[in-house]
Amino acid sequence: MVNKLTLRTNGRDQMIDVTDQVQGIVSQSGVQDGAVMVYCPHTTAGITINENADPDVKRDMIRRFDEIYPWEHELDRHMEGNTAAHMKASTVGSSQQIIISDGRLLLGTWQGIYFCEFDGPRTRNYYVKIL
Repeated sequence: MVNKLTLRTNGRDQMIDVTDQVQGIVSQSGVQDGAVMVYCPHTTAGITINENADPDVKRDMIRRFDEIYPWEHELDRHMEGNTAAHMKASTVGSSQQIIISDGRLLLGTWQGIYFCEFDGPRTRNYYVKIL
């Protein structure tokens, strides 16, 4: 079964912790051992796993992405003007797979699953599939 989740982003660049929502789906499924895939179907957003203890990590990552992929670049030709968002999403990736052990996501102590918005604000979907 594929679970479709919807969220609303409120900024151009944003990292939203979706760990609890994914764990909730795992818990509801009753699966004790397996894996879960979290997938983003958008070309200007993605899914990553990173630290969820210090909010400065999210801010620093977004700032560094902006340094590497500036929003405006004189050579960008994409008509929509959001080449930077496409580059950021490609760097982060569209999905993550996490092991399920004893009914829990097997994440490190400081890890969380993030929906990464790079072209917001928007209403976005992402999908969770238990494997």
